[in-house]
Formats: sequence, structure tokens, C-alpha cells
Amino acid sequence: MSNNKSRFIVEADWLEARLGDPTVKILDASWYLPAQARDPRAEYLAAHIPGAIFYDQDAIADLSSGLPHTIPSPEAFADAVGKLGIADGDTIIVYDGPGIFTAPRVWWLLRTFGGSSVFVLDGGMDGWKAEGRPVTADIPSPSPAIFNVRFTGDAVTSLAQMKDIVGGGTRQIADARGAGRFTGDEAEPRAGMRSGHMPGARSLPSGVFSEKGRLKSLEALRATIEEAGIDLDKPVVTTCGSGITAAIITLALQSLDHTDNTLYDGSWSEWGSRQDTVVATGKA
Repeated sequence: MSNNKSRFIVEADWLEARLGDPTVKILDASWYLPAQARDPRAEYLAAHIPGAIFYDQDAIADLSSGLPHTIPSPEAFADAVGKLGIADGDTIIVYDGPGIFTAPRVWWLLRTFGGSSVFVLDGGMDGWKAEGRPVTADIPSPSPAIFNVRFTGDAVTSLAQMKDIVGGGTRQIADARGAGRFTGDEAEPRAGMRSGHMPGARSLPSGVFSEKGRLKSLEALRATIEEAGIDLDKPVVTTCGSGITAAIITLALQSLDHTDNTLYDGSWSEWGSRQDTVVATGKA
């Protein structure tokens, strides 16, 4: 790996050379917005990287929250990923369709719950297929494993904490939604939700961190974050539409050795749908 690239990224060559290695576990964490008109499970069943297990982001979640794919309890997470054959000490490679889209969320979850060696595949499945690398429709049946949870609770920001952050300016807020949703010029994809942003937030649309599904160099990540008005010496909370693409900003921050960052799990699907939250419009 070059020292110009995130230490949390693996290249397709690296992974292809390790297909069949029992110590390397592969997860397909693809997930799409309705507008993308792609079915992640159907795509997985048709063709996936050999050995990859499908990780359903909507199922491995706290289904009682009323919000999309809320972070599950540590016990529920350990049970779900253990059934997928994933142990906390495994080398785990997470990928999605386009690359650097929804895989960082599962990278973040695995690390937040104690995974010690978790990486995102550069280029995603789309890049893998475009390069003519091996795919299969064979569904693996992994033996259950034990995922010993060491939960980093302070990696997750709650609604109450987010209200305090907005009210007190105690953390910088980095928002991964598209610019039009941030300014309030574009409607939210989910019905009944105000568009706009949390007062004080900075706009860092999720797509600015990658090119053709590959994470940008460390220098480019740093420049992108600083140009948005985020000081890398200060604490940051990341947010997005529903807690998935916020993790792309988290991945970029942690790649730059920024440690004091949390993810607001409810994100805009929570904040924008309530009447007791403050919403600003216009540019940051």
C-alpha cells in the first residue's frame, strides 16, 4: 500500500490474491437509494466476489427505532455477524457496488463494535467486474463464529447529544448529503421531511471523497475537508441522510489520523422529520 493512500483501503489486486484465504472474510454491504434503481441482494445473488457474504444493512439494525438502519445493540450485532461467520479478529474486507458508497458504514460499525482489522475495497464491485476479475453466483455457507464485542459507545452521537452540539457549538458538523439538500433548495428523498441543515454544519457531499469509486489520496482528502471549513485539530460529528454516507466522512477523517470524531446515527431522517429541531437553509 502506498503511504499516499488510506491505511483502511485495500486494492482489488490484494484481495484477488487472497481469495480462498480462510483468514480473510469478505462482506458485500451494497445498499441503494430508491432513485438508484438497483437491488443489492439481487445483484449479489447474480454475481459477487467469491466467498463474499451479503450484509443486509436494513436487517442488521435496531428495527424498533422507527428510523432506517439504526445501529443495533452490541448483543444483536455480535449475534448477526457471528452468524455470517465473522469473528472480531478476522481480516474483514467490506465492499459495495460503486465503491466508497455504503461499505464505509459497515467498516465503521465493525470497528465501533471491536473489529480489529477492517478494510474497504477500492473501486467496489463495479470496478472489480469492469476489470474482469472473478465473480460467482455460489452462495457460501459460513460456519458460525464468535464476534467478541468491544463497543465504543462514544463513536455514536444520539439526538440529545446532537441538540447539545448544535446548541453549544461543541463539535464541528460535517454533512454528507448533496449540496442542494444541504442548502434547502432540493427536497429530501424521504417524504414529510424539511430540507436544509443543522445550524453551523459544513457541507461535504459524500461523492467528493472518491473518484470512480476509489478513495482519493490523503493529501486530496485533507484539502477537501479543510476547504469545507473543517479544522482537523478539532472534534467532528458526521451526519447524512440516514447514517450511511456519513461514514464516508468518518473514513476520510480516520484515514488522516483524526481520532475525535463521532457519527450521528439518526442523521437527517431523524433531525429533519422532527418539530423540535432547528433547521437552517442556504450555504454553510
